[in-house]
Amino acid sequence: MGLKSFVDVSADSHFPLENLPYGVFRSKAAGGSNPSPGVAIGDFVLNLTVIASAGLFDGPLLKNSQCFNQPSLNVFLEMGRPAWKEARATIQRILSDDEPILRDNISLRNKSLLPMNEVEMLLPVVIGDYTDFFCSMYHTKNCGTIFRGPENPIMPNWFHLPVAYHGRASSVVISGTNIARPRGQGHPTGSSLPYFGPTKKLDFELEMAAIVGPGNQLGKNIDVNEAYDHIFGLVLMNDWSARDIQAWEYVPLGPFLGKSFGTTISPWIVTLEALEPFACDPPKQDPHPLAYLAEKKHINYDIPLEVWIKPAGQEQATVITRSNFKHLYWTITQQLAHHTINGCNLRSGDLLGTGTISGPDRDSLGCLLELTWNGQNQLNLNGSARSFLEDGDEIIITGRCEGKDYKIGFGTCTGKILPAISEDQ
Repeated sequence: MGLKSFVDVSADSHFPLENLPYGVFRSKAAGGSNPSPGVAIGDFVLNLTVIASAGLFDGPLLKNSQCFNQPSLNVFLEMGRPAWKEARATIQRILSDDEPILRDNISLRNKSLLPMNEVEMLLPVVIGDYTDFFCSMYHTKNCGTIFRGPENPIMPNWFHLPVAYHGRASSVVISGTNIARPRGQGHPTGSSLPYFGPTKKLDFELEMAAIVGPGNQLGKNIDVNEAYDHIFGLVLMNDWSARDIQAWEYVPLGPFLGKSFGTTISPWIVTLEALEPFACDPPKQDPHPLAYLAEKKHINYDIPLEVWIKPAGQEQATVITRSNFKHLYWTITQQLAHHTINGCNLRSGDLLGTGTISGPDRDSLGCLLELTWNGQNQLNLNGSARSFLEDGDEIIITGRCEGKDYKIGFGTCTGKILPAISEDQ
């Protein structure tokens, strides 16, 4: 039997009382409102600014804190796991069916519980830095086979460290933001000059991302066995990719314009506490990782993921991928520990993408590059053929853990492709 709230929560809701993901929102009403931190419960958002002002956060760490009177969650994240646990316990208690403090205060309920369809979701944190990893063995092998051949698809370093590159934080956007088709250079044909124009191979990437809590000082690393306490939670992520631009530019320094034009994240951060019941064993790591990556508590999370495409001009979306977070070879704690082993300082709100999450089967591949084998094949989407994304196409990513008595969901991560902006615009 799951926990029961006085707020009506449907059986298939992503946001029961066991979840309580954090986000930042503002009212859609005329004139809007200042951004406020909130928590999702059923089809409502609990305004944490109002709850804090009413004195309901009465624990020792949050009683006099201004962390929920902020336009982002960064201050709260910096406070660390003891404060996160205190907040979670308080919110679960005041939303419980048998607790009258909010249930029976009609005025406070009307101020603090807002229908989701009456608010606009914003980026939940100020993202100072964004790093994208490359942690699915299946995705790595498929990409290597496509671009280098089947003889040696995975580079020798990959099994020894979580490979990553530094992304562009300024172009990380919230779910629902349209993405303009990027322009750039592509491989020349024969002796001609490189192609220049709108990408012809626009792709999505099914990813998730960890949101960093407390950071570390420059020059001091985070031990892999302490990394858990530096991760607040996870979001869905779509790291849009222009495959032709990327293929031409990435040697020798890695992705640049083929990636930096847009990365979309879902608005709700699901905490690691909420995900604990869905912890599972990761894939076996062979060879055994070096000592600084050998963690005592080595876990992944069983999070089923789906990707849908709604083709331009159609009302119906088609599911094209069913994958799972548990396929990641390198865990999020190993990723964070490796990121800091050289003394690099992480900060509250930093975003650590997992890389494309592909599974072992044909229908679990996490991008069109793999699904169409770099355009050699086509997908049939209710009569519309696709090798790569066309203008007007919409990508919908969703994820939800399936428990016996409740579900822990992430909502959706969506984005629609707009035509390329011309040079004179």
